[in-house]
Amino acid sequence: MVQTWDSRRRDGLWGLLVGDALGVPYEFHPADQIPAYEDIELEPPEGFDRSHAAVPAGTWSDDGAQALCLLDSLLRTGTLDLDDFATRMLAWYDDGLWAVDDLGFDVGIQTARALRDYAGRRDPRTSGLVDPNGQGNGALMRVLPLALWHTGDDAALVRDAGLQALVTHGHVMNQMACAFYCLWARRLLDGYEPLAGWADALAWLRAHETDLDRVAAVERLALDEPPDGGGYVVQSFRAARWLLVRCSSYEETVKRAVALGNDTDTTACIAGGLAGIAFGNVPDRWLTALRGRDQVETLLTTFAL
Repeated sequence: MVQTWDSRRRDGLWGLLVGDALGVPYEFHPADQIPAYEDIELEPPEGFDRSHAAVPAGTWSDDGAQALCLLDSLLRTGTLDLDDFATRMLAWYDDGLWAVDDLGFDVGIQTARALRDYAGRRDPRTSGLVDPNGQGNGALMRVLPLALWHTGDDAALVRDAGLQALVTHGHVMNQMACAFYCLWARRLLDGYEPLAGWADALAWLRAHETDLDRVAAVERLALDEPPDGGGYVVQSFRAARWLLVRCSSYEETVKRAVALGNDTDTTACIAGGLAGIAFGNVPDRWLTALRGRDQVETLLTTFAL
């Protein structure tokens, strides 16, 4: 099926959620413990020591729930309202907003600390600096809805991508990873091939960024190195690049993301969102088995995304 701009947006969101759910049972396992490529499914093969054993197959984790909190906030307020977004994030943390079965799990340490700080001081611009050196992938994993929604120019998209990171991950590396990722997603929405879109996004950042810390962050993100499935934001971003330019379908991208081991749900979520845009064709067997799909469809229908 030929993709349109609107279908790419929907495929990106479903790609994020399905990638997250696909990776959940395999999380924390090193690469040499991951099942063979053909056996990587929402339901792991019999006998596999699955992570989050009490969580039914096809359930997205904190990655998907936070992304939906961001999308919900953007659609309801019509802008990036950090207070509204942070309040929804806190509602996810406390009450399971946008978590399947209203049950949040797999909460990152830095995210938990930042949201507790926000609950006490209500300052979303500084809560993500509770650990000033924290460079986990928790802001990157949720940022894609911003690129799917945004109608401003590239400078505005870069600004807003960095701002949303502040709620939980305020370090400049996190801000720039989110900005680079959103620019790349925008190019994919416009029909660029993955490597060409990545290169064009990098060229924009190199032409427009002058702050030395931000420039240094971009150059670290731009290095092409074999991925290892780690949870550091640079590792996750580089993994997405490595996968997108070497794979030729959504299914291959997310399976190979899981095969990297370790932070499998987040690696597959980050890469899967982009692969949904770039390749479409999120497998029907996975979409059908995705738990919580109806509530997401209602959100998309209500706001005509």
